[in-house]
Parts: sequence; C-alpha cells; structure tokens
Amino acid sequence: MALLRVNPTRMELTSLKKRHKVAVRGHKLLKDKRDEMMRRFIDLVRKNKEIREQVEAELSDALGNFVLARAVMSTEVLEEAVMFPTRTVELKVSKRNIMSVDVPRIEFEEKRLEDVSPYPYGFANTSGELDSAIKTLSGLLPKLLELAEIEKTCQMLADEIEKARRRVNALEYVMIPQLEETIRYISMKLDENERSSRTRLMKVKDMIEKRNA
Repeated sequence: MALLRVNPTRMELTSLKKRHKVAVRGHKLLKDKRDEMMRRFIDLVRKNKEIREQVEAELSDALGNFVLARAVMSTEVLEEAVMFPTRTVELKVSKRNIMSVDVPRIEFEEKRLEDVSPYPYGFANTSGELDSAIKTLSGLLPKLLELAEIEKTCQMLADEIEKARRRVNALEYVMIPQLEETIRYISMKLDENERSSRTRLMKVKDMIEKRNA
C-alpha cells in the first residue's frame, strides 16, 4: 500500500489520526446507508414484480376482449366508439425523499363529464367484450402510474447504491489502509528520531562528564 506524501512530524501525525477517525466514521455511516437503501430497494423490487404481474394479466384480458370485439364489430364502428372519451386525467408529479434520494411521486385526478356514461358510445352497435375491455383499462390507470413511480424509484436507488458501494470500497480498501500505513510509518519514524536524540544526548552527557573528570 502506497504511503501518503507527508512530512513525518507530530503535527502531521495528529492531523492524520483525525482524518483516520473521520474516515472510519464516514465508512460506517456510508455502509449503513448502503445497507438500508438495499433493503428498501429489495422491497420495492418485490412490490414492482407483484404490480407488474397484475398489470400484465389485466392488459392481456383487455387486449383479448378487444380482439373479440374486433371480430364481431367493423373497424369503423369500433374506431367511432372509442373516438371521443368522456373522462380526462390530470397528472401531478412531485418528489419525495428516500435516504437523501429525491424520487418521483405521481398523483392523478380524474375528471368526468357530468350526467355522461363512462362508456363513450351507445350499446346498440357495440359488443359486451368492448365494455369489458374499457372497464378493465379504466381501472388500470392507478396501477400503471404506481408501476411507473416504483420503477423510476428503483432505477434511481440502484444508481445511488452503486455510488455508495464505490465510496465504501474506496474508504475500506484504499483511503483507510493508506492512512493507517502512513500513521504507522510516521510513528515509527518519530520513535526512531527520539531514540537517536536520546542516544546523542547520552553521548554528549558522557563526553561532558569525562571532560569534567
């Protein structure tokens, strides 16, 4: 492990010990943060899987009903039936904080025309399969928005977890060992200088005593 380029002085040793203490504390905090983000990430991934399976199953049913409706209705009648919606949706995107990560929060408000059926067509020339498809799709919006919110949150948390992992590894395998090795080197150097100084002082003392004798 390469040593840090510093002067082997007591002042530098004190400074390095403070840096080492801060690095160890920062390593623990980052590691705890990474572990907590991983826990939340795994929970979100499981929830994402559950919602996605529900959405795919309902979408499959809705598309199957559309196919059946298309089989018994002409293209012109089908397109005319779904041309003018009776409901609109207003989305509101905000942010919420998860472990210092600003993730999106999607809210919606559904607006309906008063005294108008939720189905934008008459029932005389349409099939029941189309009714089922429209009903299924209209109930899917909250799940689709929640799925989009969770998937974006998972992506952002994954990026932050990777950054935290790199910082933890840099502290654990590079910075902290370098500081410890440098502190050990300076301590040994100072001890060696102290022994040399003590030896010189003893020799000077002996010389003075011999001269006085």
